[in-house]
Amino acid sequence: MDKQIDVSVIMGSDSDLPVVAETLKIFDKFNVKYSVNIASAHRTAEFVKQCVNNAINSGVKVFIAVAGMSAALPGVVASETVLPVIGVPMEGKALSGMDALFSIAQMPPSIPVACVSIGKAGAKNAAILAIEILAINNKSISEQLLQYRKEMKEQILNKDERLNKLGYQKYLEEMKK
Repeated sequence: MDKQIDVSVIMGSDSDLPVVAETLKIFDKFNVKYSVNIASAHRTAEFVKQCVNNAINSGVKVFIAVAGMSAALPGVVASETVLPVIGVPMEGKALSGMDALFSIAQMPPSIPVACVSIGKAGAKNAAILAIEILAINNKSISEQLLQYRKEMKEQILNKDERLNKLGYQKYLEEMKK
């Protein structure tokens, strides 16, 4: 059996890696074990199935599938497993990622794929959603997630305090630095 993993990330192209890196950074922060593969739903369909099966054999609990344009990859992954699949639509040149967003969001009944926002924000949200799923049965991850949210809250409150202390003009000037 392969190494034990919690999340399998499959992207349709290596051009997706800069966005997928946002997902992986969060997993690294939370010490989530993951695998990453490049597999095209259209050009390497058998390899996609192999990636899914390898992940299942490695104990995976959640899949993240990243794809642009027709965004078939999340649906293909979902068709091969009953585990949760999170689809991340990628920004494209022609339709700015709306094509991928609609493709992922409009899955047929009974083969669901969770859909997050387009691009980097979606990649980050997919990581957090996967961590929330893992937290259901993992107290350590749950506690880390609560701490992460507390840190985000403190960052916003600190920014608000700074804004009110400096005024909006000076705050904007300092943001440019």
